[in-house]
Amino acid sequence: MSPKSRLYTLVKAWKNKPFQEVRDACGAPWLGLSSQALEEHQSWSKRQAISHEPIFNCKGTKLTGSLFRPLLAATDMQLLRLFMEGLDTISYWYQGGRFIPGILPIPTHALASAEYVDAFSDLILNSRLPVGLVALGMQSLPEKDLADSCKEGLLRMRRLGVLLHLINFTGEPEQLQWAQEMQMEGIHLDMNQLRDQEISHDVLAKIRRSPYSPTQIYASNVALVKDLENASNWQIDHCYGGLMMAPISRHQMLQINDSRIAKAIFSLHPHQHLNPNGDK
Repeated sequence: MSPKSRLYTLVKAWKNKPFQEVRDACGAPWLGLSSQALEEHQSWSKRQAISHEPIFNCKGTKLTGSLFRPLLAATDMQLLRLFMEGLDTISYWYQGGRFIPGILPIPTHALASAEYVDAFSDLILNSRLPVGLVALGMQSLPEKDLADSCKEGLLRMRRLGVLLHLINFTGEPEQLQWAQEMQMEGIHLDMNQLRDQEISHDVLAKIRRSPYSPTQIYASNVALVKDLENASNWQIDHCYGGLMMAPISRHQMLQINDSRIAKAIFSLHPHQHLNPNGDK
């Protein structure tokens, strides 16, 4: 039996079990971990890895989501375990009284695989999370021979109430077509590319052409005060990066106070000072 088959068999076996068992199962022998490695993994979990990048609205007045960074570089053997971990974290926030949507980046070949999509579906259903809390981040467009399978995988995810995002958006016409055809809820572009004018404002205008479009724009790598001004001028909906807040642990995410963050970000904006009488 291949490693992928063992992963899929285990996921199927969890369908009717409480979702909290994911943490215990992550170190099970099927992963090929020794008892020492299992202890190290559990210790790592307790230390609360710095894995979650907070996302805010453009003005920094509200926490709007989180990007689970470990999935960006996950291998096939790590993919399902990290996906479980991401879902478990969203559930942790939800049980802690915070409605924080989590974006879980997934490689395209996994979205085109019926086995992986079956596994993702089982895990999402088993999490019992409300609609709108789980988003899949498609990391790139598929090869032409995988396009139909990938679209089918995305549609299956949507039928479960999962939001669809396109990561690493560069403004290519094919990417724009996918975003519009699949009615993706979010596209993520790099602020460095906007800064260097590698993405034209016309592309952003096309995304907003229809007032009924569900697609919102996310800007990553926001690092300069000027980036926030540009994000506002270009009507970008969400921002994340070093200027907003560095990646944090899942427990720290619960402690984010929107008003404190907004005050800190507002202090970076050039703004007119008021005199003691309150006039400009």
